[in-house]
Amino acid sequence: MTITYTIQEKYSTLTKSEKKIADYILSSGEKIVYNTMSDIREATNVGDGTIIRFCQKIGFSGFSDLKIAIAKEDFSKHQEESQPSDLFDQRTKTINSALKATNQLLDSEKLKQAVQFITEAHQIYIFGVGSSGNSGNDLEAMFLRVGVQSRSIIDPHFQAQVASLLTEKDLVIGFSLSGRTKDTYASLNVAKKNKAKVIAITNYQLSPIAQLADVVLQTAIEEFLDGASLAGKISQLYLCDLLIQSYEIENNVDSIELRETVLRSILDKGLD
Repeated sequence: MTITYTIQEKYSTLTKSEKKIADYILSSGEKIVYNTMSDIREATNVGDGTIIRFCQKIGFSGFSDLKIAIAKEDFSKHQEESQPSDLFDQRTKTINSALKATNQLLDSEKLKQAVQFITEAHQIYIFGVGSSGNSGNDLEAMFLRVGVQSRSIIDPHFQAQVASLLTEKDLVIGFSLSGRTKDTYASLNVAKKNKAKVIAITNYQLSPIAQLADVVLQTAIEEFLDGASLAGKISQLYLCDLLIQSYEIENNVDSIELRETVLRSILDKGLD
C-alpha cells in the first residue's frame, strides 16, 4: 500500500488542519522528504502538534518516520524500474545529470567573489563531516597543488575550537549537501560570529548553513536515502575544481611550475 493511498484512505477522518497537511504532502510527492517541520508549518499554517498527530493518524510515529517511508517507497520504485542491463547507462546518466545541473546553477559572480575571499584570506579552513568531510580533504589537496595552504577539519570538536579563534582576516569553506548538518552549522556559526568569511558548498540556498554564508556555491543532487552517493560527491568536486581553476586564472598562478615542484617532491615515494 502506497503512502498516497494511505493518506487518501484516511482523508475523511482528518481534521480541517490535518487535511491541509495531507493536501500539501499529496501535491509535493517525493519532494516532501527534503522539507522540515518548519517548512510544513509555514506552508500549511498549522502547529507542530497537528503535524505529529497527522503522521500518527496515518500510521507513523512522527514526521521523520513518514519522510523515511516516502523515501523508501520512491527508492524501491526506481529500483524495480531498473534493469541490470541498464545499470551502466543509468549510473552514467545520473552523474552527467549532476554535473549538468550543478553547472546550470553556477553563478559566475559568486564564484569570482569566492576566489577573492580565498586570495585575501590569512588562514583558510575547510569544515565538513562524513562524506562532505572527505570532499573537504580533497579540496585541501587541490589547494596545495596551486600553492594555497589550507586545512581541512572533519572533527566537530576541533572545528569548534578553530572557529573560536578565527578573525575577520580568515576564511572557512563549509561542505554540506543538505545545508542542515548540525555540527557543521554550529562550527560555521562560531566562525561567523568572529567575523570570518564563510563560503558554503551546499544543495539548498535557503538552508541554515547557506543563510550563514557570505557566498553560496550550489550543488545539485538530491540524495535523502542514498547518502554519500557518487553523484553528490561529483557535484561537490566539480565546484572544487572550478574554484581551483578560477583561482589560478585570477592570480596568474604558474601552475606548471607548482605542479612540477609537487611532483618532484613525491616521485621518490613510488616503487620502481
